[in-house]
Amino acid sequence: MSSAPTVPDVGRPPGAREIPTIRRKDGIGGALAFRNDQLHFLGAGLDRYGDIFRFRPLGIPIVLVNHPDYIRHILVEKGESYDKDAMLFRVVRPVLRKGLIANADMELWRRQRRMMAPHFTPRTVSHFARNMTDETAQMLQRWERREGQVLDVTDEIGQLALRIVNRSLFSAEVGRTAQAFERAFQTANAILGAFFRFPFPPLNFPTPRNRKLHRAIDDMDTFVSDFIQARLRADVPAGDEADLLTLLLHTVDEEDGKGMDLEQLHHEVLNICIGAYETTTNTLSWAFYLLARHPEVEAKLHAEVDAVLGERSIPSFEDLPRLTYTRMVIDETLRIYSPAYQFMRRAREEDVVDGYRVPANTNVLINSYFLHRHPDFWEDPESFVPERFTPEAIAARPKHVYTPFGAGHRICIGKHFALTELVLVLSTVARRYRLALPEATTEVHPQALITLHPEGGIHLRLEERR
Repeated sequence: MSSAPTVPDVGRPPGAREIPTIRRKDGIGGALAFRNDQLHFLGAGLDRYGDIFRFRPLGIPIVLVNHPDYIRHILVEKGESYDKDAMLFRVVRPVLRKGLIANADMELWRRQRRMMAPHFTPRTVSHFARNMTDETAQMLQRWERREGQVLDVTDEIGQLALRIVNRSLFSAEVGRTAQAFERAFQTANAILGAFFRFPFPPLNFPTPRNRKLHRAIDDMDTFVSDFIQARLRADVPAGDEADLLTLLLHTVDEEDGKGMDLEQLHHEVLNICIGAYETTTNTLSWAFYLLARHPEVEAKLHAEVDAVLGERSIPSFEDLPRLTYTRMVIDETLRIYSPAYQFMRRAREEDVVDGYRVPANTNVLINSYFLHRHPDFWEDPESFVPERFTPEAIAARPKHVYTPFGAGHRICIGKHFALTELVLVLSTVARRYRLALPEATTEVHPQALITLHPEGGIHLRLEERR
């Protein structure tokens, strides 16, 4: 990767370098190129300039950083100097609002994180593991009549993910209402993904696209508020077996002794629904696709699941420490196709990153699709190799070259829930079925929206293991 020549700048700190900037003459393109194919545009910038460069879609300055040392500096060492009042989070804030994912108010975020963190520890998540395996077993029962058929795996897993999160959040079984939520989210994700790549016209303009977005947001809000209002009417006490909504309703901040107001609760519940649905749906869709393309990996996965479960057909939370290869399959899938494949921070003040001047208010983009393929840290990065995640291999790499859940003090609060769910669902399915490539299958490509989707979905043939 080449480096751009430095450019004199009397306003930068002494000795600091100017960040290379993509210009028209580079042949990479401008706002339209970013809009039409974001991954190609960013990949071309990395090929030309290396691990840090600037670009300006519609005049908005964005700096991409793509090195673990830069990630550590921004998210850990100077984490308080970079906030979420950045372009990407401003784009998704009409949906996520003041929830933990996109909250730019650092004091409010700290308060909410203090209150919610105890409900997302491994110990607490263990109470919801049965929801994950029960719902997966019910899905497999429905699959019994479909052996030999080609399944829309992305749709099947999406419905499963929503059933799991709704049972864990609301102790509720959902059907058509969950499908309506799924459709509304997919609509919002597509519109906001396009808007991020080309932010015009503003979302408050009454265009057909924007009206469609606001209808989708209203549908998701109705889904959440109906459950909250029903729970308030029921006045359910908190307890060890309580669902997440009940726990959040009864949670108080240790510093001020107060709980969340209903608006904040609504935002957090919606954030949980979206985060849990999106991570599971896309990660497992890609995992089954990758396993179908790599039968040698699938065979190792089946061998481990059979050995750990013995005569049992359903894994438990207690099996997780022994499902080591299954977890490696999940980790490698997250490396190649992280659902939350990019996130942003805003520099609250001027900073210097590896000698490069980062002006105040700069939007800093971290894109794990490219970070997880960095040739200096990942050999043959496009290959699916779960053994990259043995303890020895992990220890040999810089920590911040793998960021499927972010890093630093704003690392995803749902990480333990997500990883538990992913391993348990994958091992439950693998114990009974394999999902094979249909004949004349074409390669599935990633679609870069706000999150990373398999374009057109994953379609695989259901086969019972013999």
